[in-house]
Amino acid sequence: MIDIVKAVQQADPGLGTYVVVLRGDSRVLDGPERLTPEVQAWLSAHAPGGRLARVKIHLAPYPGAAPTEREVSVMAFAEGRELAAFATTWTGDPLPDEA
Repeated sequence: MIDIVKAVQQADPGLGTYVVVLRGDSRVLDGPERLTPEVQAWLSAHAPGGRLARVKIHLAPYPGAAPTEREVSVMAFAEGRELAAFATTWTGDPLPDEA
């Protein structure tokens, strides 16, 4: 995971220090270049410095392999506090509803 974050930061330094690389099946995404309306509303209320970006990186699929180009979805934040709140709220599996 650290290698992916480093590759993203090298490919697009304008994203800053506080980035999270999202899986393609992340529940926050409504397609590779869009957030769900629920996440957009949450960002407006809790992390207004957050934004979604698509970044092309070169990364080896496994140690010792030649790097290949990949395009990844990335959330970038203005502050570490925003990144932490986003990660806590959106990157884990949702808890089942209690009866």
